[in-house]
Amino acid sequence: MKLLNQAVHVGIIHPMIFPETGRGEGPILETVAKIVNDEFFGAIEVSWVKDADVRARVAKLLAESHLDIIYSGAPPILNQKIDLNNLNDAVRRESINGAKKLVDEAAFLGAKICTLLSGPKPAASEKERATRLLSDSLTEICDYAKSKGNLMITLEGFDSDYEKRCLIGPTAEAVALAKVVSKSCRNFGLTIDLSHLPLLHEEPEAAAEAEEYLENVHIGNCIIRDRSSPAYGDQHPRFGAPNGENDVPEVAAFLKALDEMGFFAKKTATSKPVISFEVKPQPDESSETIIANSKRTLLDAWAMLD
Repeated sequence: MKLLNQAVHVGIIHPMIFPETGRGEGPILETVAKIVNDEFFGAIEVSWVKDADVRARVAKLLAESHLDIIYSGAPPILNQKIDLNNLNDAVRRESINGAKKLVDEAAFLGAKICTLLSGPKPAASEKERATRLLSDSLTEICDYAKSKGNLMITLEGFDSDYEKRCLIGPTAEAVALAKVVSKSCRNFGLTIDLSHLPLLHEEPEAAAEAEEYLENVHIGNCIIRDRSSPAYGDQHPRFGAPNGENDVPEVAAFLKALDEMGFFAKKTATSKPVISFEVKPQPDESSETIIANSKRTLLDAWAMLD
């Protein structure tokens, strides 16, 4: 087995590990610099930056970093309630235009991938129509992204029943959607998040279902057995958190599934396939400690592949 940094670029989702920046404000430049200056990372997933001057300074820093850049659309999508499968045409049009602004920002920041998510799932009787509308929205956004240096658009599946309650969650449904969109959009793929798989009642090996369309992956944890926990649901607690679903063995199983499907040798939009930590410190935890925790977890899991 190759060394970790020979096979992949390890990334981290900036607004998750530094949640004080999740609304596009706060110490964005200073905290991006902490990741950029850590040679362990070969990639970073950034998100919206509301201030134009700060955005320009972040773009300059990223350009100097020699990192693979991915743009995480989840924070602005969730904060602004962008809904690409809304049944109301006017709301969906406004959401498409909002997503195009995210594509603009992703391109400005030098990203190779822009990750989006579906809107809330409707009543069961409207699910088929909503899925068709989502496909139409994604096709339009992908066409727009082609004019931005052929930026890759990916869809990340979120939980369907716990917290986000998104239309597209289960891996099989994400793959079915990708089959439709990718027929006309070669710049469309999927993002799979290990921390979402337990929320979808799926095992780490479920990632193999997305083999053909997989562009990047996230690894993290979740808590679903303890409803009293402040990190219950889709809150991405640290690896090893009490009652958590994912730790070294689950990360290793996920990596094994990725290896067996050939992900580590796959040509992706980034210079190497990217595995990004999606972890968030709890109020009494420090970002730096959770970063170190994540590194140790991944290194231990990778060693189990030999």
